[in-house]
Amino acid sequence: QAQVVESGGGLVQPGGSLRLSCAASGSWLSIERMSWFRQSPGKERELVATITASGDTNYADSAKGRFAISRDSAKNTLSLQMNSLKPEDTAVYYCNVVGRRTTWSLPRDYWGQGTQVTVSS
Repeated sequence: QAQVVESGGGLVQPGGSLRLSCAASGSWLSIERMSWFRQSPGKERELVATITASGDTNYADSAKGRFAISRDSAKNTLSLQMNSLKPEDTAVYYCNVVGRRTTWSLPRDYWGQGTQVTVSS
Protein backbone atom coordinates (compact mmCIF):
# COMPACT_ATOMS: atom_id res chain seq x y z
CA GLN A 1 0.00 0.00 0.00
CA ALA A 2 1.27 3.43 -0.88
CA GLN A 3 1.34 5.80 2.03
CA VAL A 4 2.12 9.47 2.28
CA VAL A 5 3.07 10.80 5.69
CA GLU A 6 3.92 14.37 6.70
CA SER A 7 5.84 15.53 9.74
CA GLY A 8 7.41 18.67 11.11
CA GLY A 9 4.46 20.92 11.86
CA GLY A 10 4.11 22.85 15.07
CA LEU A 11 3.82 26.22 16.73
CA VAL A 12 6.24 28.96 15.74
CA GLN A 13 6.44 32.69 16.35
CA PRO A 14 6.07 35.18 13.50
CA GLY A 15 9.36 35.50 11.66
CA GLY A 16 10.42 32.01 12.64
CA SER A 17 11.14 28.95 10.54
CA LEU A 18 9.84 25.41 10.20
CA ARG A 19 10.80 22.50 8.01
CA LEU A 20 8.11 20.09 6.87
CA SER A 21 8.91 16.61 5.63
CA CYS A 22 6.95 14.07 3.63
CA ALA A 23 7.69 10.43 2.94
CA ALA A 24 6.01 8.43 0.19
CA SER A 25 6.39 4.83 1.28
CA GLY A 26 5.61 1.65 -0.61
CA SER A 27 6.59 0.76 -4.15
CA TRP A 28 6.32 3.32 -6.92
CA LEU A 29 6.75 2.82 -10.63
CA SER A 30 7.17 6.54 -11.06
CA ILE A 31 6.44 9.78 -9.25
CA GLU A 32 5.69 12.66 -11.58
CA ARG A 33 5.51 15.47 -9.08
CA MET A 34 5.27 16.15 -5.38
CA SER A 35 3.59 19.16 -3.89
CA TRP A 36 2.64 20.92 -0.70
CA PHE A 37 -0.88 22.25 -0.28
CA ARG A 38 -2.41 24.01 2.70
CA GLN A 39 -5.87 24.67 4.01
CA SER A 40 -7.01 27.19 6.59
CA PRO A 41 -10.40 27.06 8.33
CA GLY A 42 -13.11 28.31 6.01
CA LYS A 43 -10.82 28.41 3.00
CA GLU A 44 -10.22 26.11 0.08
CA ARG A 45 -7.11 23.99 -0.12
CA GLU A 46 -4.43 25.88 -2.03
CA LEU A 47 -1.18 24.95 -3.69
CA VAL A 48 1.93 26.16 -1.89
CA ALA A 49 4.75 24.64 -3.96
CA THR A 50 5.40 21.89 -6.49
CA ILE A 51 8.48 20.06 -7.67
CA THR A 52 8.49 17.82 -10.72
CA ALA A 53 10.49 14.68 -11.42
CA SER A 54 12.96 16.79 -13.39
CA GLY A 55 13.38 19.21 -10.50
CA ASP A 56 11.34 22.10 -11.82
CA THR A 57 9.67 24.07 -9.06
CA ASN A 58 6.66 26.32 -8.86
CA TYR A 59 5.52 28.44 -5.92
CA ALA A 60 2.41 30.29 -4.94
CA ASP A 61 3.01 34.03 -4.84
CA SER A 62 2.59 33.95 -1.06
CA ALA A 63 5.46 31.45 -0.77
CA LYS A 64 7.97 32.97 -3.19
CA GLY A 65 11.14 34.13 -1.52
CA ARG A 66 10.24 32.58 1.83
CA PHE A 67 9.65 28.88 1.19
CA ALA A 68 11.86 26.34 -0.54
CA ILE A 69 10.70 22.93 -1.76
CA SER A 70 13.14 20.09 -2.25
CA ARG A 71 12.96 16.43 -3.09
CA ASP A 72 15.07 13.31 -2.71
CA SER A 73 13.95 11.18 -5.63
CA ALA A 74 15.95 8.17 -4.49
CA LYS A 75 14.14 8.11 -1.15
CA ASN A 76 10.79 9.49 -2.36
CA THR A 77 10.87 12.21 0.25
CA LEU A 78 9.83 15.83 0.05
CA SER A 79 10.67 18.82 2.21
CA LEU A 80 9.42 22.36 2.59
CA GLN A 81 11.67 24.87 4.32
CA MET A 82 9.53 27.75 5.52
CA ASN A 83 11.21 30.96 6.64
CA SER A 84 9.91 34.36 7.72
CA LEU A 85 6.63 32.77 8.72
CA LYS A 86 3.55 34.95 9.09
CA PRO A 87 0.31 34.38 10.99
CA GLU A 88 -1.45 33.98 7.65
CA ASP A 89 0.68 30.90 6.98
CA THR A 90 -1.25 29.13 9.71
CA ALA A 91 -2.92 26.12 8.15
CA VAL A 92 -2.92 22.36 7.83
CA TYR A 93 -0.23 21.48 5.32
CA TYR A 94 -0.74 18.47 3.08
CA CYS A 95 1.73 16.52 1.00
CA ASN A 96 0.51 15.46 -2.42
CA VAL A 97 2.13 12.85 -4.62
CA VAL A 98 1.17 12.26 -8.24
CA GLY A 99 2.50 8.90 -9.30
CA ARG A 100 2.02 5.45 -10.71
CA ARG A 101 2.40 2.26 -8.79
CA THR A 102 2.04 -0.27 -11.61
CA THR A 103 2.61 -0.33 -15.36
CA TRP A 104 -1.11 -0.67 -16.04
CA SER A 105 -2.25 2.17 -13.79
CA LEU A 106 -2.63 5.81 -14.62
CA PRO A 107 -0.99 8.50 -12.53
CA ARG A 108 -3.16 9.47 -9.59
CA ASP A 109 -3.11 11.65 -6.52
CA TYR A 110 -2.04 10.41 -3.14
CA TRP A 111 -2.52 12.59 -0.06
CA GLY A 112 -1.08 12.62 3.40
CA GLN A 113 -3.14 13.22 6.51
CA GLY A 114 -1.81 16.74 7.00
CA THR A 115 0.31 18.47 9.61
CA GLN A 116 -0.72 21.59 11.51
CA VAL A 117 1.39 24.73 11.27
CA THR A 118 0.49 27.54 13.64
CA VAL A 119 2.24 30.89 13.47
CA SER A 120 1.44 32.94 16.54
CA SER A 121 3.10 34.97 19.27
